[in-house]
Amino acid sequence: MAPNDNTRITETEGEPSAFRRKATRYALPVAVAGVAAATIGLVPALAAAGGSGPQLADISAQQLIEKIAASDTQQLSGSLKITTDLGLPALSGLDSVAGALGDSAGAGDGSTADPGTKLMELASGSHTLRVAADGADKQRLSIVEGAAEYSLIRNGDEVWAYDSGSNQAYHATEKDAGGHGGSEGAKGEGAQGAKDLDVTPSELAAQVLKAAGDTTSVTVDGTARVAGHDAYRLLVKPKQSGSTVGSVTIAVDAKTGTPLKFTLASSGGGKPIVDVGFTKVDFAKPDASTFDFTPPKGTKVTRADESDAAHGKDAKNEASGADQGEGRFGGLLGELSGADESGDVKTIGKGWSTVYELTSPKDENGAAGKGSEAAGSGASKPDDLPAEAQGLVGSLGSKVTGKFGSGMVFETRIVNALMTDDGKVYVGAVTKDALLKAANQAN
Repeated sequence: MAPNDNTRITETEGEPSAFRRKATRYALPVAVAGVAAATIGLVPALAAAGGSGPQLADISAQQLIEKIAASDTQQLSGSLKITTDLGLPALSGLDSVAGALGDSAGAGDGSTADPGTKLMELASGSHTLRVAADGADKQRLSIVEGAAEYSLIRNGDEVWAYDSGSNQAYHATEKDAGGHGGSEGAKGEGAQGAKDLDVTPSELAAQVLKAAGDTTSVTVDGTARVAGHDAYRLLVKPKQSGSTVGSVTIAVDAKTGTPLKFTLASSGGGKPIVDVGFTKVDFAKPDASTFDFTPPKGTKVTRADESDAAHGKDAKNEASGADQGEGRFGGLLGELSGADESGDVKTIGKGWSTVYELTSPKDENGAAGKGSEAAGSGASKPDDLPAEAQGLVGSLGSKVTGKFGSGMVFETRIVNALMTDDGKVYVGAVTKDALLKAANQAN
């Protein structure tokens, strides 16, 4: 794996309103576990054979990383629990702010079975999921909430999502995506939704372990039993100060190398920010019928293109942009560095202390947009928002000044963002003090 510490600048052009929607998303993040995909350096260490965990053969951190990379688990089924505490208010409040700032993706009459809608629910609280997979083209994920259940099924080029509570279904095909066959075809919004909802420990671990460098300590921290399987515990910790990430712990199946549990801890202490782990898992081939789906009688079915129309034309464009990332839980870095951004995106610092600077696009006269000019026709200042949205912004944000001028800092347990009055956004998985220091250095 190669280091990922280089400063990076990506330049594209786009509508100012698109920039505002992006800036709002970063200022009020709802699914950001992927920010832990920072630079990782391997510190040799051996797993202790003692303690309360099972007795396993010694293994170094390097060997355990290689074991994860070599794992080729294509078939499994089981249940997992995901608990998320990002330090955000009610998601309905976030929708109010998004709508007030012109984000049409949060409005409209789209299907309640739309994968993007259900993804938001995983951004807070605890949820029980059932998963099954048989290769890259057959996957099923179900969110169990009391008597109701939401299922997302991919079977070849067909993607179905079904919400039993509302008796609504969402359907996407390879044709909707304009694909040309094979497993690479079904990449429309529905297929992207399937990827977005891949919140298994394996997916999250991949985000953390996809880069290597000298800013992180990686050690083997003993053993554990997870879902009835013996596992090694891989501990990932930033060497740098200023990160909101305290550590990442990955429980790795000793036999298959498959991650079974993922825990993202805050540097500020308290409950984990993200905790995802199997409670039951079987690596046998699931029954083929697991991936079959026929809408029950009376189900309201919405096709992907119809959902795009309900959310406005920009919804489809944003879904296409998201395909450049690594899924919603792991895609913040991918989106920030993606080619669909309006204006300039560059990085300040490296590794866990990286801060991204987003600059609003220039107008026809070559001047950068400011305030309401950068927001297009949407509201741009807290005072311009509806009362409910103003309360939400006030609860998250605080006014600040510095070499960057003046602006407002929005804080969560994992990602903090500074929106300046002159149209710039600074965002990163860093503390408020580290964020303001980076913004001052950039000016």
